Amino acid sequence: MITLVVSVAEPRTISQDNLNRLALREPFMFSHQTTSQHSSNPRIDRRQFLSRTGATAAYAGIGLLDGLPKAAAAPKPNRAFEITSIDRVTVKVPFREIPHRAMSREIPHWMYSEICSVKLKSGHVGHGETMLYYTYGATEDAHVARAIGKNAVEIMWDDELGAGLQMALFDAVGEACDVPVHALLGTQLTNETPLAWWNIDTSPRDMAAECAEAYRQGYRAYKTKGRPWFDVWAMCEETAKAVPDDFHIALDFNDTLLTAERGIPILKELAEFQQMTFWETPIFQDDIAGNQAIRKATRVPVAMHYGNPDPIVALKNEVCDGFVIGGGASRVRNRGTVSAMADKPFWLQIVGTGITATWSKHFGAVLSHAKWPAVNCHQLYQHQLLIEPIKVDVGMSEIPTGPGLGCEIDWDAVEKYKVRKPARRPEPPRLIETTWLDGRKMYIANNGKVNFMLKIGQEGRMPYFERGVDTKLLPDDGSTRWKELYASARKGPVLIPA
Repeated sequence: MITLVVSVAEPRTISQDNLNRLALREPFMFSHQTTSQHSSNPRIDRRQFLSRTGATAAYAGIGLLDGLPKAAAAPKPNRAFEITSIDRVTVKVPFREIPHRAMSREIPHWMYSEICSVKLKSGHVGHGETMLYYTYGATEDAHVARAIGKNAVEIMWDDELGAGLQMALFDAVGEACDVPVHALLGTQLTNETPLAWWNIDTSPRDMAAECAEAYRQGYRAYKTKGRPWFDVWAMCEETAKAVPDDFHIALDFNDTLLTAERGIPILKELAEFQQMTFWETPIFQDDIAGNQAIRKATRVPVAMHYGNPDPIVALKNEVCDGFVIGGGASRVRNRGTVSAMADKPFWLQIVGTGITATWSKHFGAVLSHAKWPAVNCHQLYQHQLLIEPIKVDVGMSEIPTGPGLGCEIDWDAVEKYKVRKPARRPEPPRLIETTWLDGRKMYIANNGKVNFMLKIGQEGRMPYFERGVDTKLLPDDGSTRWKELYASARKGPVLIPA
């Protein structure tokens, strides 16, 4: 058995020129060593590990061979890490009651995940998960064909393999080396990491109920959406009654405040609630001046998805207080490193069931600036697909210590929820009704695109934020009126005056 420990350099002060180059290239800032911790095996130094595993080519691209003699780069493959089989199974995990009411409006396809299992020549097996219709990359047949027969260590940093396969490779290598995944990602900096509860935009009553449940289960942070089709003031008011002041709420507007001029008065009012802790993407992220104005307008920090605007622009112009980082292992490590160099905190946003949430926790163990509560969305589901569900205590969750992912998948649950993989993203008919206090009504229907309702809000094609507004999904009752409204709304929002 071989144990690989990757040590990550501590953040240090660097020049602006170097920071610029770092953000543009996003290189790995690794130093490393390899040891054997198994009593029956002799110590294997890093050169021996690289030559035996055939990992030279993969690690050369991320700086792990810096300073090694050229002779050490000649691989002598170890067949133990050879990938002999890859299996995939699709599951449809139902939402809990409150998330079901919310998620069924716009993104019901989040119920579909694919569990990927990788077997190595050594006999070790690793598992991973892809949320099929919300991911940086799904594992396709071509990725599987390319991986079969390859050395798992050599290809596991390749984000293009897709979420499930990459995760399974790390899990298998960790199992084979008898180390947790975070030992393959870097130096462990903490024994616990912050996690947040998540749900999409909901009614004030449902949001308060979800926050109360999150608090009961040990969470101290909740992320949701701010939308013009729900009363954001009532959402905060009801939640403030349900949880104490030390509970933290992040409101993600996904650009729907549109401009700083229109949004700042609303944000100032919402900032009066002590639980309000983050604004995420309040207006379009490339609006430099607008985001600067929002940062100055309230006490609440602004979070932005890393990459838009370009990180150099974001850092130089101080348009946000921190980032939202997700994606594959290489991208997360790279962006986490840049954030550390710039001393910018961030939250990890790596989404799925408990399997993916466990994977995310390993990054939380090694990334120094993953200080904000991670968003993994596993709380949406009736089952986490784990024998032991993820536990949170006063906002923190312990880092797994077992080999690989360090969690045990509930295969009975996988069998229970197993379905045939859809040929395409499921698109059930949905008609959504939004109502205002003065009697106005708007009807919006799915049109074949993801986030079809959000797009209308981002384009300013529905009334702006107001008190008293409410939204619900109208089930198909078989009536002629429903069918007519649905047909009209599929072409565009239908506004019925008061």
